[in-house]
Amino acid sequence: MKTYKIAVIPGDGVGPEVLTEGMKVLKRVAELDGTFQFEDTWFPWGCEYYLKTGRMMPEDGIEILKGYDAIYLGAVGYPGVPDHISLWDLLLTIRKNFDQYVNLRPVKLLKGAPCPLAGVEREEINMTFIRENSEGEYAGSGSWLFKDKPNEVVIQDGVFSRKGCERIIRYAFEVARKEKRSLTSISKGNALNYSRVFWDQIFKEVSKEYPDVKTHSLLVDAAAMFMVKDPKRFEVVVTSNLFGDILTDLGAAISGGMGLAAGANLNPEGTFPSMFEPIHGSAPDIAGQGISNPMASVWAASQMLDFFGHEDWGKKVLDAIEDVLVDGIAMTPDLGGTASTSQVGDAIVAKLG
Repeated sequence: MKTYKIAVIPGDGVGPEVLTEGMKVLKRVAELDGTFQFEDTWFPWGCEYYLKTGRMMPEDGIEILKGYDAIYLGAVGYPGVPDHISLWDLLLTIRKNFDQYVNLRPVKLLKGAPCPLAGVEREEINMTFIRENSEGEYAGSGSWLFKDKPNEVVIQDGVFSRKGCERIIRYAFEVARKEKRSLTSISKGNALNYSRVFWDQIFKEVSKEYPDVKTHSLLVDAAAMFMVKDPKRFEVVVTSNLFGDILTDLGAAISGGMGLAAGANLNPEGTFPSMFEPIHGSAPDIAGQGISNPMASVWAASQMLDFFGHEDWGKKVLDAIEDVLVDGIAMTPDLGGTASTSQVGDAIVAKLG
């Protein structure tokens, strides 16, 4: 029997609550399948760990994680810990050390999920965002000059390499080809006259290798408008780190809210473990109350199953989430219900059975 070793980093706030339900679903899938199992090890890293130790994770944390097949990450963030510390010293450290250069975020309106857009059919919101996950403005390059002086200057660099742009764009073309869907590149070449002109040039070059894939190119501001006014024009989308981060939160807003927003950080070659996470925050205001929505965490677990080659089970898990939404009984407060986090997890497990 195949054993998948999962490093679970529940993080802060509601993270432990929602990941508990995600692991519950994964283990039920393994029971039903019978050919594989999950071995989960939980690590108490995050902001509360930082307040006790001065670090978001141990000094040898990356070495520890190398021995796992995947990482399952909860929400990170806690009052008293600056956001740039919680982000850079855990999430981005893992992404960069494990070369998780593909950020894969589905923006899909499930049956039964709320949508704030009027007159939009459910089938019209079905996008796969492929976001470059290692460079851009999040590369951490820049300078802080004359700090605390009247002539203080801050420079934040955007880093775009040919290797980085080519590999994410090619990955997106492969997905579009496999799914027989169009590919839209989102950039801002009219204003960012080096980085995004370079991106646009590489997109055009790589597109010649995929004559069967229909392509579009949009400026990021126009893309934001069309995601609201005409979401059906987007199928597979490829974009840079910063633009992808912003647009996928907009995508979550039009497809059920952050409680239904999942993301995968992939090292496609399998040289290092990939990481799967709900993309909502830690919500410290409701932590410990057992009312957080675990559906995003379960969707991230579905992405993990897909990545391990169990796409059939990945689809069944997503179908189970959808069935629970359609029933409308096991709904947490963010979806207008009164169910607890564990009750939603149990309902999803029941649909699988």
